[in-house]
Amino acid sequence: MTSAALPTVPEISPCQSCGACCAYDKNWPRFSLEAEEDLALIPPALVAEDQSGMRCDGNRCLALSGEVGKHVGCTIYGLRPDVCRACQPGDPECNTARAFYGFSAI
Repeated sequence: MTSAALPTVPEISPCQSCGACCAYDKNWPRFSLEAEEDLALIPPALVAEDQSGMRCDGNRCLALSGEVGKHVGCTIYGLRPDVCRACQPGDPECNTARAFYGFSAI
């Protein structure tokens, strides 16, 4: 009997247990370099009234699901704005948002 390699489980991003960058500043999830056709794919209910970025409830982006610091996800991950794509675990923007919540830097 041969042993088959077990499938590997993809590494879970630290973002999926944080979400601070999506919930610390209502001005953060803004639109900048996106093409008009890409922006048109974002559900209108998630776009700010002034069309400058994502709609927020307080400082939290409405596209963020889950509980910050526990388990979160972006409901429009494939459509998210460029600024959201640019934020990477451990970069200055990430750690600024983490500090807002009292989370340690990564």
